[in-house]
Amino acid sequence: MNVALFVTCLADHYFADAAADTVRLLRHLGCTVSFPEAQTCCGQPAYNAGRQGEALRMARHTIGVFEDADAVVVPSGSCATMVKKFYPRLTGGTATLADRTFELGEFIVHRLGVTELGDGLAGRRIAIHQGCHALRELRLESEPATLLEGCGAEIVPWEAHDECCGFGGLFSVKMTAVSAAMADRKLDTLPEIDWVVSGDGGCVLQLDGRSRAREMGVEFVHLATALWRGAAAPGGAR
Repeated sequence: MNVALFVTCLADHYFADAAADTVRLLRHLGCTVSFPEAQTCCGQPAYNAGRQGEALRMARHTIGVFEDADAVVVPSGSCATMVKKFYPRLTGGTATLADRTFELGEFIVHRLGVTELGDGLAGRRIAIHQGCHALRELRLESEPATLLEGCGAEIVPWEAHDECCGFGGLFSVKMTAVSAAMADRKLDTLPEIDWVVSGDGGCVLQLDGRSRAREMGVEFVHLATALWRGAAAPGGAR
């Protein structure tokens, strides 16, 4: 399968390793991965700010950039939601890219039919943060746990696993105090684990930032990196 990577702004600027691990993982699973260099922001910040004209312009550009891809994989539930759920609204239902776009875990489990990647995470205790867009818009809940357990990890129950971390893009900028309090509430309930894993870079950024400010010593890992470390990739698994 020819797969195009939609890297997202946060992965490009803050999680380059996760973007590279996405490519490594997909190639390990037999995909041919391309990276269209003309890609830009998906338009979600503009859309959330009510600037629909700018968001529509970005959506049309993105649709054109990825028009030849069999599938587009996004290491972000948030940006995947923008393409899958909100592009059709912006374009009046003509956003054909929506049907070919997949969040990373969704693509591996439901398009490739893979649930076991290796045993590189054997003995590692992991708590999962469910990003709001992936969970509530895309209805993806079990996929991260399925794949992480398929790498040998132990998934530790977390009472606040599905609570919003407070990031919310523009929300965390405009409502800083509330945003921080929401993250702190989640962190206060965190069980004893080795890693917190999330498929959304914004959530990782938010929770990791608050954890560092509180000197908690918790490691936050993007789902793509966690899965690549767990995969039995020759010469590559870490």
